[in-house]
Amino acid sequence: MGLFQQPAKTRILFYELPGGWTLLVGASDADNDYLSIEVAQPEDWWFHADKVPGSHVILRAKPDEEPSSGTLRQAAAVAAYHSKARNAGTTGVHCTRARYVTKPRGVKTGTVSVKHGKILKVRPDISFASRKRSEG
Repeated sequence: MGLFQQPAKTRILFYELPGGWTLLVGASDADNDYLSIEVAQPEDWWFHADKVPGSHVILRAKPDEEPSSGTLRQAAAVAAYHSKARNAGTTGVHCTRARYVTKPRGVKTGTVSVKHGKILKVRPDISFASRKRSEG
């Protein structure tokens, strides 16, 4: 794994979910690119609200534990909250492993291609997540 330099103006939000799971949330299109392409590891989970602009959200994988369906749904709820669907009732959120997220050549900043995965129907919510200053 090569080292990468974080762009100077990058804004990544960090949350901790119950069970010690870490979420990383991009604050802009450029942050989303950086997060999804540079930061995410193949085993991490990737989330994005369906059919609306929003943040890319990464759920950090743990080496010895798979997230429960409840943890995946919480990560999806945070992705919905950080999207244009924030005030919607229930919304769809893409959920897949980060290894299935790629950046096609020539597409605009923040645009990715996703293979595989599923759509989780959730309500936008961050009430169960605690905001952190940085990863770790």
